Amino acid sequence: MLALLLRRVAATLPVVLIVAFAVFMLLRLTPGDPASIIAGDAASPENVERIRSALGLSKPLPAQFGIWIRNVLAGDLGQSYFYKSEVTALILHRLEPTVALSLCTIVLAVAVAVPLGVVAAWRQGGWLDRALMSFSVIGFSIPVFVLGYALIWLVSLKFGWLPVQGYRRLADGLGPFLSHLILPSLTLSVVYIALIARVTRASVQEVLSQDHIRTARAKGLREARVLAVHALSNAAVPIVTVIGLGIALLLGGVVVTESVFGIPGLGRLTVDAVLARDFPTVQGVILLFSLAYLLINLLIDISYVFLDPRIRY
Repeated sequence: MLALLLRRVAATLPVVLIVAFAVFMLLRLTPGDPASIIAGDAASPENVERIRSALGLSKPLPAQFGIWIRNVLAGDLGQSYFYKSEVTALILHRLEPTVALSLCTIVLAVAVAVPLGVVAAWRQGGWLDRALMSFSVIGFSIPVFVLGYALIWLVSLKFGWLPVQGYRRLADGLGPFLSHLILPSLTLSVVYIALIARVTRASVQEVLSQDHIRTARAKGLREARVLAVHALSNAAVPIVTVIGLGIALLLGGVVVTESVFGIPGLGRLTVDAVLARDFPTVQGVILLFSLAYLLINLLIDISYVFLDPRIRY
């Protein structure tokens, strides 16, 4: 196990470096000059060049990348051009809303999708199975922002059950905290419920046709125990894989959802930083997302050993 961890950590380092370089170059090669945005439309070329020099943008790109990587390794993500504060402090301040939204979404998706997929596989060809397949198609087809605005109109504006937008921190109380997360989590979880439920259905359906399931039923075990212990446990590897991929995809989904619901998280921070050409902030957030994605993949690989003892690395 230790050897696996060391190999995977060593393999992630080049990936992180490649991602960091790709993000760095992509920001520099896209149109738009941060110095011109900071200086304003009426600024003279001399003032713009002075700001570029102060920000270090006048140096060659390899030198800028080397300075940034050296600072990152020292724990310094730089200072935001737009917010005039440390990028690390900005990320820490915006981290709670994004983590809360992601956790609520994935818990809701797993709690609904896994039992739904198991029952659909058990009642293959029944009305629930057909309803699940239809829901999966609809869930994959509706864009997140369309569903978000539809839920805002129906739940918040028409019936007034939940707040329209905004976010309340957990320190403000559990009630306000949850009331501001229900709609965004429901909006973001629909596509993951469809994905996880379909994979669960296919995996459990395949296991239910195997000999050990027939043996368990022949021994007189209750059907609920057969499904939960013998079927679901043997179908866990693909289900955990798609759940892990869903968590990784959430990092991209929160960008749209936070913008729709006005949640001041990392997704909203990324959008604002991109529009303001705030290089250090965009680089810091994307680097954090990349590390989170790699960590999730590592945890998924490790979980295979516990879910299926036949798997050895």
